[in-house]
Amino acid sequence: MERPPTYPVALAIPVAWGEMDAFGHVNNTVYLRWLETARIEYFRRVGMLDRMQRERVGPILARTEIDYRVPVAWPDTVRVEVGVEKLGRTSFVLAYRVTSESRGGAVVAEAKTVIVNLDYERSAAVPLGDALRESIAALGATG
Repeated sequence: MERPPTYPVALAIPVAWGEMDAFGHVNNTVYLRWLETARIEYFRRVGMLDRMQRERVGPILARTEIDYRVPVAWPDTVRVEVGVEKLGRTSFVLAYRVTSESRGGAVVAEAKTVIVNLDYERSAAVPLGDALRESIAALGATG
């Protein structure tokens, strides 16, 4: 199921001075941490982290793609929004939007990650299952 991205999970993250590089803007690797922070919160809200603890079945990052739009510098606060763009049988695509408070909410980056639902004991992809699909749908509907 593919759909235009909606972003039911959003986090405000202050930019730290130490995240800037020699070019005077936030280093590109920091964006990966920002995405990770939002992604883990998304997983928490849909119950994937609880299932990982109980059953050793959970998410693993398979791919990341980032489009950097505008440089970010300290001081600033970014808002990282995340939601499911596409559901497959054993994987899904998360879409992200990163905006800058100091730039009036301008989009500074957009990203996508592919998440595979993995059985960590067998090292094999497993179906997402009805419970996870329902939790994703419920979060998307309510934010």
